[in-house]
Amino acid sequence: MALQCGIVGLPNVGKSTLFNCLSNAKAQSANFPFCTIEPNVGVITVPDDRLTKLVEMCKPKSVVPATVEIVDIAGLVKGASKGEGLGNKFLANIRETDAIIHVLRCFDDDNITHVDGSVDPVRDKEIIDMELQIKDLETVETRLAKTIKAAQTGADKSAKMQAAVLTRLKEALEKGKPARSVTFDSEEDERFARDLFLLTSKPVLYVCNVDDEAAASGNHYVEAVREAIKDEGAGLLVVAARTESEIAELDTWEERQEFLAEIGLTESGVSRLIRAAYALLDLQTYFTAGPDEVRAWTFRRGSKAPKCAGIIHTDFEKGFIRAEVIKYDDYVSLGGETAVREAGKMAVEGKEYVVNDGDIMHFRFNV
Repeated sequence: MALQCGIVGLPNVGKSTLFNCLSNAKAQSANFPFCTIEPNVGVITVPDDRLTKLVEMCKPKSVVPATVEIVDIAGLVKGASKGEGLGNKFLANIRETDAIIHVLRCFDDDNITHVDGSVDPVRDKEIIDMELQIKDLETVETRLAKTIKAAQTGADKSAKMQAAVLTRLKEALEKGKPARSVTFDSEEDERFARDLFLLTSKPVLYVCNVDDEAAASGNHYVEAVREAIKDEGAGLLVVAARTESEIAELDTWEERQEFLAEIGLTESGVSRLIRAAYALLDLQTYFTAGPDEVRAWTFRRGSKAPKCAGIIHTDFEKGFIRAEVIKYDDYVSLGGETAVREAGKMAVEGKEYVVNDGDIMHFRFNV
């Protein structure tokens, strides 16, 4: 499964600089609004030390890591929900993503113009929140009017349930709360709400873009953002995008680690961001490993074996018989699949097995 995250934010907060750190695809970076007109898409590898270890052990002919698609979306301005600036294009692009990486400017620099004249990340956050909420409210109200009419005529038996869900979403949005803050009692309600594809229902990771001095410890801007989002269920990450761009240009891993150590970090912001995005969407990784290929497969936490098998090929899920499962730690400590089998550590699991992060899988199927 390919995870797609959209990088959003007001103009000149560091979106394209961060995107350039994340991807080999270079978005134009300039000191004026809307320098990114079309969404730039980059595919980046998910960092995973376990994959590296499996490659060392198996020495395969090919290696396929898990990947994430990052979309750099044009900067938003107040009034986007009414079509101001590049509003309509922004909203259409963001609707197609799985999660939102919301970049907030948390640094002072007189040489970089702020579209609203001053640095205030909480205000910037609220501007984009409001624009997304206005657009969602418009969607919900339009759908609710049609649903109420269907409920009154009795033509649609599910209309009553849908009207109740839409009413709860409408009430939350009118209070300035995102759709993701609304919880439902039944799976049917949740499914209907999810199928509305509301902008504010998407998981959000707030990235506080700071200067070098605040890269390790944050600053007062970061703390203000942390306080503002404490009840949202959203993630927060502190990244110095300009510093990350300098790190990305270094030739060797040793040079990059030395640079990180100088600013008090042990891992790059890029790696931390991808891990945070995975956690945000409740994603995990299982592996297939052998002399031909070592590969990382992305699945949602809680998925059962047939569902995970279907990620490789739909036939694997349709004709699922069983899964042979090796725990990563056993694979590494015992020295590979053959040793694991001999030690009796390989489990044979059926359709109800819930796959765990790091499992090394071999599926048996018949179509």
